[in-house]
Amino acid sequence: MWRQHIARKALKYGTAGAAASALGYTGYSYYQKRTSKSFNLISLYPESLVHYSDPLETPTSPGMRPHAFWTPPKRQEMINDLKGLARDGSDTKTAQEREFDLVIIGGGATGAGCALDAATRGLKVAMVERDDFASGTSSKSTKLVHGGVRYLQKAIMGLDYEQWKMVREALHERKTFLKIAPYLSNELPILLPVYTWWQLPYFWVGCKMYDLLAGKQGITGSYIMSRSKTLETFPMLRAENLVGSMVYFDGQHNDARMNSALAVTAAAHGAVVANHVEVTSLIKEKDEATGKEVVRGAMMRDNETGEEWAVKAKGVINATGPFSDAILKMDEPNMPDIVAPSSGVHLVLPSYFSPKNMGMLDPATTDGRVVFFLPWEGGVVAGTTDTLCDVEANPKPSEKEIEWILSEIRRFLSPDVKIRRGDVLSAWSGIRPLVRDPKAKNTKDLVRNHMIHVSDSGLITIAGGKWTTYREMAKETIDKAIDAFKLQPVRDCQTENVRLIGSHAWSDTMFIKLVQNFGVDLEVAKHLSHNYGDRAWAVCALANHTGSQFPSLGQRIHPLYPFIDAEVRYAVQYEYALSAVDVIGRRLRLAFLDAQAARESIPKVIDIMAGELGWNDSRKRTEHRKALEYLTTMGLPDSILEEDQSSINEAGKRQGYVNLRTTGNLDFLDPASYYRRGVFSAEEIGAILSAFSEFDVHGDGHIEVKDIKPFFESIKVPVPQENLSEYLEAASIKHTDPSSSVEFEQMFDILGDIKEAVNAKGRLPKENLKLNQIPTHRSGGSV
Repeated sequence: MWRQHIARKALKYGTAGAAASALGYTGYSYYQKRTSKSFNLISLYPESLVHYSDPLETPTSPGMRPHAFWTPPKRQEMINDLKGLARDGSDTKTAQEREFDLVIIGGGATGAGCALDAATRGLKVAMVERDDFASGTSSKSTKLVHGGVRYLQKAIMGLDYEQWKMVREALHERKTFLKIAPYLSNELPILLPVYTWWQLPYFWVGCKMYDLLAGKQGITGSYIMSRSKTLETFPMLRAENLVGSMVYFDGQHNDARMNSALAVTAAAHGAVVANHVEVTSLIKEKDEATGKEVVRGAMMRDNETGEEWAVKAKGVINATGPFSDAILKMDEPNMPDIVAPSSGVHLVLPSYFSPKNMGMLDPATTDGRVVFFLPWEGGVVAGTTDTLCDVEANPKPSEKEIEWILSEIRRFLSPDVKIRRGDVLSAWSGIRPLVRDPKAKNTKDLVRNHMIHVSDSGLITIAGGKWTTYREMAKETIDKAIDAFKLQPVRDCQTENVRLIGSHAWSDTMFIKLVQNFGVDLEVAKHLSHNYGDRAWAVCALANHTGSQFPSLGQRIHPLYPFIDAEVRYAVQYEYALSAVDVIGRRLRLAFLDAQAARESIPKVIDIMAGELGWNDSRKRTEHRKALEYLTTMGLPDSILEEDQSSINEAGKRQGYVNLRTTGNLDFLDPASYYRRGVFSAEEIGAILSAFSEFDVHGDGHIEVKDIKPFFESIKVPVPQENLSEYLEAASIKHTDPSSSVEFEQMFDILGDIKEAVNAKGRLPKENLKLNQIPTHRSGGSV
């Protein structure tokens, strides 16, 4: 029997190896053809026109303070540009000067990437976003920069050349990512636990193929770890039946800050970029050559002031992700929807659930998908789901999806590592814009990667794809626009070598200089270095004094996190932040790391922004309300909207002390348990200790089993009559013997379990946790 089993496995891996070799040769041939026949615009222009000068370049040595910083234009100057005025507001431009080569709708990863690509080619380009840069899907990704090891598996097993090509392209872009924004991205080892001996060679072959496919664009190579080394590296892992592990490397980044850096870098290269500016309709004119109605610009509205105006352009690009259909219908009202939206939910858990520098991938969930478990910015990101959904601006993660992810995580962690709903610090839902090609024979099939669609009136739509390949998507889109609109760029695509703002004088040890020069504490210095690059010098220059000898600068927004006051000022002055949500969600990332901490930080953030933007009390109240509404999409309950805006709900705070003389009841229906890391508040712990001491007649930290029910009654705990024995057994208590002793820690665990169960009623899904997933073979790439 076992010989047949081994023979089947050997046949399976032999077939996979042969398929991989064949696909590898085909992929190599494709690559050779592509690189040898690529069209080069440079040959069309004299050297003087093609020479590229980086406006952000500095002679400063890496790690040292730059002598001078490029300062981005003010938002009002950008608005004036969009209106066809000079930046000072004067009306001095000619009609030709007012027209843009391209207008890009959408300020996510793809839109910002297109703006940077077009600007660095010498085109006159404008990019507008109705909300904030990365306000949608681009801030809600898995935070990975990856080729997709799972897609490589599907490519080999299914002899799928398109999947193979997609992985190869993504691996190339992964290396580019790490090069152009080194402070925002990094290599991350990801562990694949192995619980069956024959999986080890299977994973080894797959990971080595992954390394091989990357070629010269590869990063650190994969390797095998023994069982003991695996548990030493990842002690939270379930040890039962563990054989060992395979470790491979991918990239990781801070998605929303990367998006902001793209937008600001595009502005540095001459693009006009404006957030909170909405396209309300498209402008069409009759083309003299063809006689057809073609798109020649857009009507825009500043959502800050309500002012509207027209912007003329040779061409318009729709890069609005899940909202692509709304723009397409402005062009063709009867256009069928091309977006098949899919919700991807992620959770953030406390850092103690994962090693600091090692992620994990569960390759076999209950429905055949994968779950990532990754350290990120001081927390642990877990996800994701892939569920059919509707397109909406601010989707909320459902309790069903949250519980599904938690249930999958519990399967691969040690039994003594308990993950509760209350451990979830933040939860969000991002909408992936899977797309159908309207020109394909079968319009029901989803495009595997991304799609560029040109409508009859010339509107270009770029949709699909994933964060990792944003640059290649932008390149293809601008290539298509140059051809479709007969544009005249002065140089070929430059973005493979254009470093983003903050990269030029940054080094991995720059944080030491920040500590020495500014007196910020070490955690803050590391955070600033890895979120702002060399611009961390400018951030520190905006910091207030702490009033202490050390740290002397940088007042923290929240005591548990390294975000400081200067970051709010910098976000307003240099990164176009216009609302409290812009700051806590996309500039500081606090809402993604800990929604309750973000809630507690709102008043401080608003006060700083009010000083920068001149807000009155009415605007401050509006900002507070909008920030709370946003946090209900990040895992906090809707009940927070009922709070008094002048203060933060005391039940949600983590500060306080245990008063042993406290008496009172336990609030077992506590909304704060959604987001408080501890099950009980300080006052509740005091009540438990006080009541326990009354029954501890010997003063030795024990009570008897017969005293459990009276103890519960004394603190008004709802005793689960039908299954109390289950709670007692879980705490290893011999409940059949009335004289058995119960320690305080055991009783505390029982109370915690009961409270979790009571709070779960009404919010956890009663139905089966299997989600309405998009079939795996149709889900294509990932965010």
